[in-house]
Amino acid sequence: MSLNKKSIDDINVKGLRVLCRCDFNVPLKEGKITDENRLVAALPTIKKLIADGGKVILCSHLGKVKTEEDKQTKTLAPVAARLTELLGQEVKFVVDPEVVGENVRAAVAAMNDGDVILLENTRFRPEETKNGEAFSKDLASICDVFVNDAFGTAHRAHCSNVGVAQLVDTAVVGYLMQKEIDFLGNAVENPVRPFVAILGGAKVADKLNVINNLLEKCDTLIIGGGMAYTFLKAKGYEIGISLVDDTKIDYCKEMMAKAEKLGKKLLLPVDAVTIKDFPNPIDAPVEVETYDADKMPADREGCDIGPKTQTLFADAVKTAKTVVWNGPMGVFENPTLAAGTIAVAKALADTDATTIIGGGDSAAAVNQLGFGDKMSHISTGGGASLEFLEGKELPGVAAANDK
Repeated sequence: MSLNKKSIDDINVKGLRVLCRCDFNVPLKEGKITDENRLVAALPTIKKLIADGGKVILCSHLGKVKTEEDKQTKTLAPVAARLTELLGQEVKFVVDPEVVGENVRAAVAAMNDGDVILLENTRFRPEETKNGEAFSKDLASICDVFVNDAFGTAHRAHCSNVGVAQLVDTAVVGYLMQKEIDFLGNAVENPVRPFVAILGGAKVADKLNVINNLLEKCDTLIIGGGMAYTFLKAKGYEIGISLVDDTKIDYCKEMMAKAEKLGKKLLLPVDAVTIKDFPNPIDAPVEVETYDADKMPADREGCDIGPKTQTLFADAVKTAKTVVWNGPMGVFENPTLAAGTIAVAKALADTDATTIIGGGDSAAAVNQLGFGDKMSHISTGGGASLEFLEGKELPGVAAANDK
């Protein structure tokens, strides 16, 4: 996959109809937006298109749309109202049962340069998620230029990010998408070394291809979180009642052998914070005991990395020039079992290296801890960033014009 894509800086949209695919998949509670990070992140691209005199037609999906009832609650109307405030100019919301039907065609025909309209949730059209030709053609018919700025859906081939891009002559990426390609794509394909990758989270199965790909690209691979215990079991250690995927023991042995063969460091926890029983609710107080990784009792469950491991992982980060982190080190939702994740976040906040957070839980952790502004880049897409780290081609990126 070429990562050298045309962006909105490479074209002039004056007087042209620009369809801009954003990620406005925001959490709503009783019709109110509870987290507007994604709206704020889209503003630089939208402002650039307005300033250049384009007729800006915004579109996005919002949640999953399965029933007619979903259409009542998953409308983008609140997004248009908030964007109007954030931009300081009207973002006209066009109600249209077809998403792109007569109402939208009339609204687009009436636009002046610099006007902005927002279409209804693209998933109101059942073809959207199947990349069906009819909806792609409808979208293409109302624009001269397509701008994709929605990295969160780049790993899915839908009408509003891939189908439409294939039907217009000019398909480019916006600033947010460009930033994701620059940081995530280049971190994996062309990192400044030493390159340290940190993987956490519960399941080895979710990260099989990521582990395999990153071992070839990075200098040091750090494995924490629940999936570390399958690796520790593969080393022959007693892991008690810790999370384990017995079907992946041989895979873990293969990866450890591969690291050795390639001369890469594969760091696993050397001690673990353990509990007797899982707290209920998950954030309730819990009693913990810390054991060396090869001395865990048979009746306890490892739920976080211990202090020795925190130091080991932090020291590895100190030597790095590029760090990519995806997945927490323990049961981050519980304050007692969050220390490992906090230690890693702090190590990344304190380094001068390029630090890239791969979306999802790690992004939430970094933001909750107040370290967000200390990171070089926090990805806006959990699933998409994982597939980038796997070395997969992302349909939404591939569909944009190459430079």
